[in-house]
Amino acid sequence: MADIIKLLPDNIANQIAAGEVIQRPASAVKELLENAVDAGATDIQLLVKDAGKELIQVIDNGSGMSELDARMCFERHATSKIQTIDDLFHIRTMGFRGEALASIAAVAQVELKTRREQEELGIYIEIENSAVIKQEPCQFHVGTSIAMKNLFFNVPARRNFLKSNAAEMRHVVDEFIRVAMAYPQLQFSLVSNGQELFHLDKGSLKQRIVGILGQSYNAKLVSVKESTDYMNVYGFVGKPDTAKKTRGDQFFFVNNRFIKSPYLHHAVMNAFEEMIPADSYPLYALFIEVDPAHVDINVHPTKQEIKFDDEKVMYAFVQAAIKHSLAQFSITPTLDFELDPGIQQLEALTQPFTKEKQEQQSNSSLYKTFSQANQAHLIEKSNNSNLKNWQDLYKIAGNEPGESFPLEVAIPDYFDLNTGQPQVQHPVTASVIDEGWMEEEVEQKAPAQPVQVHQKYILSQIKSGFILIDQQAAHERILYERYQRALAEKPMATQQSLFPQTISFPPADAALLIDMLTDLQTLGYDLEPFGNNTFVVRGTPADLPTGNQQASIESLLEQFKFFSSELKLDRREQLVRSMARNHAVPAGKLMGPKEMQNIIDELFACAMSNVAPSGRSTYISFKLQDLDKMFDRA
Repeated sequence: MADIIKLLPDNIANQIAAGEVIQRPASAVKELLENAVDAGATDIQLLVKDAGKELIQVIDNGSGMSELDARMCFERHATSKIQTIDDLFHIRTMGFRGEALASIAAVAQVELKTRREQEELGIYIEIENSAVIKQEPCQFHVGTSIAMKNLFFNVPARRNFLKSNAAEMRHVVDEFIRVAMAYPQLQFSLVSNGQELFHLDKGSLKQRIVGILGQSYNAKLVSVKESTDYMNVYGFVGKPDTAKKTRGDQFFFVNNRFIKSPYLHHAVMNAFEEMIPADSYPLYALFIEVDPAHVDINVHPTKQEIKFDDEKVMYAFVQAAIKHSLAQFSITPTLDFELDPGIQQLEALTQPFTKEKQEQQSNSSLYKTFSQANQAHLIEKSNNSNLKNWQDLYKIAGNEPGESFPLEVAIPDYFDLNTGQPQVQHPVTASVIDEGWMEEEVEQKAPAQPVQVHQKYILSQIKSGFILIDQQAAHERILYERYQRALAEKPMATQQSLFPQTISFPPADAALLIDMLTDLQTLGYDLEPFGNNTFVVRGTPADLPTGNQQASIESLLEQFKFFSSELKLDRREQLVRSMARNHAVPAGKLMGPKEMQNIIDELFACAMSNVAPSGRSTYISFKLQDLDKMFDRA
């Protein structure tokens, strides 16, 4: 019987390895940027086309490579970082496995240009399907350029599993931000389809965070810095008012390598406990410096999950560092034991309580009602009472005391305080309840209008009982179907603004907004790019109240990113759900009868009226027969 186990050809082995290392364009971006950092570059450019599907190019001014190194870097397990097994446990550089470029060359067409400072000419290498097609000298500046074209051109099944350009571009931007934030001393830029999304000059960590997340965070960052012999923690956290409903602005770095750690994230959340809502996430960019011997960074293919030898110490230290910083900057609540100067000037504090005043107060009737038994309801008799002529009220009306008032009586408008006599100006019809209704059978009628319960629910009577409607979930369903029809049939009406507004966004949000622009215009938004991550808003959907346009669009983007991360939906579905959730009437809003009736009418005109897009029930019905059973009337 023939042997059946054989060694795989190199190109197939590389493609299999690429499946672990290069899962999407962002994976290649991460590897190429990390290599540029390790090469000692001070200026790193990332160029992307079609979210990396067509082109990913990284150009740096690092040390460059010799001709032999340029060939060797595409071989599997080729690295300059490790010589012995001990080196693996003292890694401080980024890429070290020696699989990145080999994996990229296995699934893309690669062009490499590189030159070292001591050499006059550089080297150009072209590789396709792990095979070198061309190698020749070339003119090039000191440094390296690696262009990766047509990702997965030879693995069409993998290419088909890539998401939309918007989704893939978000991953590319995420990887770019993680590397750029870790190295504020380096200059980074990102150009997508010819448009510069990021241009980050060298500077401080705070400048880098503001450059990435937006100028609005400049005054909302709190510095964190604590040091011990075991580890150091430094960075910034956002003030409580920067917390958002969605993740995204949370960054942990260990020895300048971005990591994901639910355990340390929990430590941050505990530090912010009772300062932000339970369902919100604070902003933070925290850097931990620790001896590499205490960390195992090779526990995950992407090296984003690591293991500490003592996690409890890390947890306690991070939590304490953040609490200390928040307290230092007067973010946490404190007790103020100083008296208000206004209180100190009160007569009770400035004037002594003499014996004469004590005796005067102790003899007063007010004092006795509190100090003597059975005196709580004591009312002193007074000879000056203005009510001594109360019987005259009846005489004015032609009645004696004890008789009832007629329906039309002369009610005094006021009393003359000097004489105690009532002053009658005109007769009025007394609003006395006619008790005759008790003797008649009153026909019970259904309430003509719906009723709002705790500004969250709408109660409406129906023939068989009543229904209780969740106003937010119901309105979300109404808007969702309205926006679906707009995308499928005809665009929604736009309410033009009298004064167009120019608004700015962080580069990542601006890129996302550009990709959503066509659909947003169909849904009633009239906005267009104005350059440098700014947009001009000329109109909003006609059915939305006018207000802060920037806050409205920012909230929409946050909701869109939430759906992108939590649910696997196509872009249009995400957008429609985001707009419906963002624009639905919230719980806690007071509504008038007409507004409530409109929601009821529109809800039951929906194709699926019983559930919101999120799956929550829009209403619950209560049958009259069930109510009768509850009250033993059945």
